[in-house]
Amino acid sequence: MELVVALAIGVLFSVGVYLVLSKSLLRILLGTNLITHGVHLLLLTMSGLKTGAPPLLGEQAEAYVDPLPQALILTSIVISFGVTAFFIVLAYRTYRSTGTDDVEGTKEERQ
Repeated sequence: MELVVALAIGVLFSVGVYLVLSKSLLRILLGTNLITHGVHLLLLTMSGLKTGAPPLLGEQAEAYVDPLPQALILTSIVISFGVTAFFIVLAYRTYRSTGTDDVEGTKEERQ
């Protein structure tokens, strides 16, 4: 199972980096989203893909799943949502002021 998830992480990172290196602001935004999803999967995989009972005090199970990686991933999702919202506003504002979403076009506009 870890091999399949590791391959998915590799695909997400490679496609995300490819999109971040493009000239379109929308592609850069999608690339950063794919990289953050890859990081979420990486955090989950690094903690170990375990099966067990939920960490409840009333249960008498032998194996509990560690809730810390899930809390870290949830925090990362909230942070990435805020960063994505900021990037969307920044890209929209750049498009409104320059008339293009091309990064090279914004450089020519400033000079």
